[in-house]
Parts: sequence; C-alpha cells; structure tokens
Amino acid sequence: MKTIDLTSDNFDQTLADATVPVLVDFHAEWCGPCKMLAPVLEELAADKDGEAIIAKVDIDAAQDLAARFEVRSVPTLIVFKDGEPVVGTRGGQPKAALAAMIEQATNGTAQS
Repeated sequence: MKTIDLTSDNFDQTLADATVPVLVDFHAEWCGPCKMLAPVLEELAADKDGEAIIAKVDIDAAQDLAARFEVRSVPTLIVFKDGEPVVGTRGGQPKAALAAMIEQATNGTAQS
C-alpha cells in the first residue's frame, strides 16, 4: 500500500471510516526534512499494509487542518485511532519510531 493524500474535503471521513490507526504526516512541499521523511513513510505504508493507514496532509493546501491540530512546525506526525489523535511527534523520525507510535495506538498504550 502507498501513502494516501488527505485534504480538508476527505480528512474527517477518511478518519471516521478507518478501522486501523491512521498516521498522518502534516508536511509542506518546501520542507527539506519532510522530503527526507517521504521514502520512510512509503516503506512504512508497505510494511503496515492492513495494520495502519499512512496519510499525508499538505499544510499549505489544508491550512484549516494545520490550525485545527495546532501544527506549528513540519513535519508533524500524529497517529489517530477511532478518529481521535492519540500520539504525535515533530521532526524527522526513523521508521522504527513511527512504527512504535502505531503500535502504541493499536495497543491503547499511547500518551500524547
């Protein structure tokens, strides 16, 4: 599975329909660390196929979502479960750290 793009139009519905945790990468096209994180997210999407959804939100195109989730720097990564944010982090992260966030959300041991 590949990462999916979320917009202001499909964000809430996608999260509401998800039966697995959704890792959302709030990013920007001009962001260097975001570009470095992109291949890591693609790998994670393939590794977690069926266990999690890996999604991306362009904060310049969806400024309302960036404001709603208080995204102050990019990349900001938030794992949602049952439509609610459960754990998040900022900055580039190794794949293992992102996978651990998904596991926390899956097992209900997440802390914001």
